[in-house]
Amino acid sequence: MTQTVKLSAFLVANQLDIKGIKAFLDIKPEADSSSELFYVFGKDKYQYFFNYGVIVFAGYSEDEMKWAVKAVQAYQRNPFSTWLRDDHEIRVMEGSDMIFNFDELILDKIDNKVLRIAMFILGQSVALDHYHDVTENLLTELKSFATQLELTGKLKISRKNMMRFLGRALNTQNDIAENIYIFDAPDQVWDDEFLDKLYQGFMKHFDLRVRFSEIEYTLKIIKDNLSIFREIINQRESSLLELIIIVLILVEIVDLFLTKLLT
Repeated sequence: MTQTVKLSAFLVANQLDIKGIKAFLDIKPEADSSSELFYVFGKDKYQYFFNYGVIVFAGYSEDEMKWAVKAVQAYQRNPFSTWLRDDHEIRVMEGSDMIFNFDELILDKIDNKVLRIAMFILGQSVALDHYHDVTENLLTELKSFATQLELTGKLKISRKNMMRFLGRALNTQNDIAENIYIFDAPDQVWDDEFLDKLYQGFMKHFDLRVRFSEIEYTLKIIKDNLSIFREIINQRESSLLELIIIVLILVEIVDLFLTKLLT
């Protein structure tokens, strides 16, 4: 007998109010913490909420998922107009080994623990897609400053705008540090060899560690470039200050000369 379960992850907001969603649903979650909620609805329907703005579904139709996302709209902080999405399937074939294909996993059994791990990884994956896009956009903007410097020999950006850009980069780095737990395996895999094999297989299949390292490297490049740009701006402002002081001294000298000339 073959059974197929479709998983869909949506990044719908910058953050989800986990405490608010838990109170709103008023149903005991299968598992919960301050950062996530895992629910089992009926026989084959699952929802997984993450505080970093991701909701993962298993066993739901397209219309049901859209309705479920809108049902918790009040608990979405800074919701996105366009949702980022990732899909995966789990196909159960009796007697089969654990096989990871491009867009599906084949294995011989499935239960709540298996689904929770799969949904956990898919949620992390769609979040990494988002942070990859954010850091690439920051890097593209930063490259425009570097090109400007190369072509004109000047950095045409104010200290205020540079500090705002730095703030965006730092907030992105902080969000990733707070929300992405790819080096922390879920508790349920620690004492179960099958679940640990499943978790490690998913990690490798979705290249989570490699993708995370790429984002970290991009942020390091951004940070190094910003340090150089800040030095340029500091030197520019220092030179401007020196020029102002020289002008003031000259004004004082001229004023003194004119005063003596007229007396």
